[in-house]
Amino acid sequence: MDKQTHSKPFRWRRILNWFPLGLTYATFYMGRYNFNVVKGTMGSMFHLDKAEMGIIATCGFWTYALSVMFNGPLADRLGGRRAIIFGAIGTSLINLVIGLCFLGGWGTKIIVGMSLLYSANMYFQSFGALSIVKVNSSWFHVRERGVFGGIFGSMISLGYTFALTFGGFILAHFNWTMVFLVPSALILAMAAVDYLIVFDRPSQAGHADFDVGDAASGEDDKPVQLSYIMKKVFSNPIILTIAAAEFCTGFVRQGLLLYFTEFLKEVHHVDVGTAVYAWTGTGVTLGGIAGGLLCGWMSDKLFGSRRAPVAFIFYCVQVLGLVLLAYAPTPIAASLAISFCCVWIFGVHGMLSGTASMDFGGRKAAATAAGFLDGMQYVASGFTGFGLGWILKTYGWDGVAGAGHQAADAHIWAFSLIPFSVLGGLIILTLWNAHPSNKAAH
Repeated sequence: MDKQTHSKPFRWRRILNWFPLGLTYATFYMGRYNFNVVKGTMGSMFHLDKAEMGIIATCGFWTYALSVMFNGPLADRLGGRRAIIFGAIGTSLINLVIGLCFLGGWGTKIIVGMSLLYSANMYFQSFGALSIVKVNSSWFHVRERGVFGGIFGSMISLGYTFALTFGGFILAHFNWTMVFLVPSALILAMAAVDYLIVFDRPSQAGHADFDVGDAASGEDDKPVQLSYIMKKVFSNPIILTIAAAEFCTGFVRQGLLLYFTEFLKEVHHVDVGTAVYAWTGTGVTLGGIAGGLLCGWMSDKLFGSRRAPVAFIFYCVQVLGLVLLAYAPTPIAASLAISFCCVWIFGVHGMLSGTASMDFGGRKAAATAAGFLDGMQYVASGFTGFGLGWILKTYGWDGVAGAGHQAADAHIWAFSLIPFSVLGGLIILTLWNAHPSNKAAH
């Protein structure tokens, strides 16, 4: 059975399965990137500099990196439905605790306390991507995954609008603790929806299972063993190479997302809640949507479902976008450059962590592969917290010690991300002909 023979009832039931999963992960983003939105406000309120706030981010990123790797095999054994419900309940409760603590007047040992709470949040967040990849790997043939990955990534990109645009609106008009409390409620509501209508496999929803044509094609449906999962993922040279590329993606992606709010405020004097800020948050979402759709379409239609050629192209254009951002002379130009960068950064991230993990891990080890790839991305992300935070604290946006927050001809922040885009492109270039059907690049 392939994508041409799916019945109309099956296609409708499949939409009913993945649509709430996409909305759930969008709310996960709102409960994750709310820290990015409130980071500057929190730092000013408690007199914490970028390096100190970066410690909190690093703790969260590295907790996510470890968790997503260890929880991948767990999600493969439990099933994606159970895993995402568990993660949703956990991240909802942690966001509630953070909001209530600050609402109650918490004001001491912020770095330690927030590092622990944000790390706990990121532990539960780690089940999101794993669960979605695990569920969808049984519902989509390999020839459908590129285009679908773009469509699904578009839904997930709504999370950036929820977190950045809507979160910025909340921060500008309500008590800042609502940036944590509102996502808590939304995430919990989506957990209830998933419990009611999401299923791991077509057969559980009244439809026939089918051979999806990935790395597990032709294998039986016996319960998966941990030894099988580990061997399938960690002895696969293609997955290991993609993991190295995703390390580079992680530094670029989080290096942009973690600091663009402060960059706009301190360099271009764009406050949270203003029109330019709102349009930037929306631009991040639209960029993610465009990148996901374009990357998926190009992969399936132009390169025969090979993922590496498109990823290489996207890495190359990332460099151009970051150069434009470095030299952006006005707030609007900076906003547009950030949105442009997101097209190519999020496109390649969704392709590698989402689609390629299903292809080369196979449906049985899809969550473990996704966890390993996403984990490598967040290992690199951790260095953007205290590391890039220290650089910006010490040298400012223009790379001159003691220069403060004045606009410059070029900004070291954007240039510091470019080497990782270049390296990621060179790494993924070695997999130009890799396809799940041939098991290796040649």
